[in-house]
Amino acid sequence: MDGDRAIGTWRVNLAVCAFGSFTTLVAMTMLVPLLPDFVRTLGARSGTDVLRWSGCAYSATFVTAALTAPLWGALGDRYGRRSMLLRASLGMAVVTPLIGLSHTVWQLVALRLLMGLMGGYSSGATILVAAQAPAERRGWALGVLSSGILAGAVAGPLIGGVLPGLIGIGATFVASGAAILAAFLATAAFVRDVPDRVSAAPPSPGGTASRRVPSGVPLLLATTTLSTFALMSAEPIITVYARELGGGTHAASWAGLAMALSAAGSMVAAPRLGRVTDRWGPRAVIVGSLVVGAALLAAQAAATGVVMLCALRLAAGIALAGLTPAVAAAIRERTPSDRVGRVLGLNVSAQYVGQIAGPVLGAEVGGALGVRAVFGTTAVVLAVAALAPARFPRVTRRSAAAPDHERSSSPTRR
Repeated sequence: MDGDRAIGTWRVNLAVCAFGSFTTLVAMTMLVPLLPDFVRTLGARSGTDVLRWSGCAYSATFVTAALTAPLWGALGDRYGRRSMLLRASLGMAVVTPLIGLSHTVWQLVALRLLMGLMGGYSSGATILVAAQAPAERRGWALGVLSSGILAGAVAGPLIGGVLPGLIGIGATFVASGAAILAAFLATAAFVRDVPDRVSAAPPSPGGTASRRVPSGVPLLLATTTLSTFALMSAEPIITVYARELGGGTHAASWAGLAMALSAAGSMVAAPRLGRVTDRWGPRAVIVGSLVVGAALLAAQAAATGVVMLCALRLAAGIALAGLTPAVAAAIRERTPSDRVGRVLGLNVSAQYVGQIAGPVLGAEVGGALGVRAVFGTTAVVLAVAALAPARFPRVTRRSAAAPDHERSSSPTRR
């Protein structure tokens, strides 16, 4: 009976976490299309000031989120992961409407910093799902959660581009805060902490969290940073590339379509590649995704038209959909239960580092060497990242997948 209840609990937790991650990502990203106009209404006058403050306001959330993710993960290990989801969703439900009430650009940046500090719902959800899902379903569960996160990242800019024109900027942020409040209420009502699924890794000595990062995890963190960097580096130059490929006055629309297709491909493919992770192990999916992704990015450098570019972006989105869930699954199976939050929090920080550095350096490479060089460079980065999994210490899949009651009553299999 307890086993059936545990099965039902982790599935309910997964559904609520996917919904909560969607709403919080909408709040974090919906400011993107309206940010320059919003900054201008707050007092920025020159084009340079608008760009500067827009960049600061956008990146502020991700900077503080990157810095605090390991802290929230460690506190989740100690006090329960449900409490971290409640903290993040309630904090964002309060801060998001306040952003719409900003009167100066300083207030806007400060509130965006506070959002990153108080947020972290999707990273907390990833930790909870990775810790609770059975090893034989972990890849699929993380893939479903990844689809929810990607859906929020896509829907956010779309909502931000349409809703303010209908109800106003302030009301848009209030509506977003209300959606996050709904996620908070759903989390409070339905999410439950359950004992972590025991990983293949042994517990920390003495039962206390060790500061030592498990073997193989630094390479996984580097893989996360490099792959995220490569994927994000093309974001600032897609519109320029679409114009160069014949998009003309519709270049922005073609660029938006290319990015939307990439995200849509990932949303659809993530749970399916998660099942592949469950069957063949994270290493196979990580290497396969990086190799195929590198080939598709190299092909984008040689694109001859906007239709070809869109098709290749869709294919790349599908190929790389399983990467993030597979890396999270690989980290989980190497990490003792009392350190899961801390170590997966480091992985979130590594991802944010790539998200921040990728667009900046991609724009620099594009300006110096041309936009095609950005795709060629990032293809090389992904190919190099694919070499790291060959050095991952192996984890016994059979041991990692064994049910909890079998592990507690039988010797560990090697």
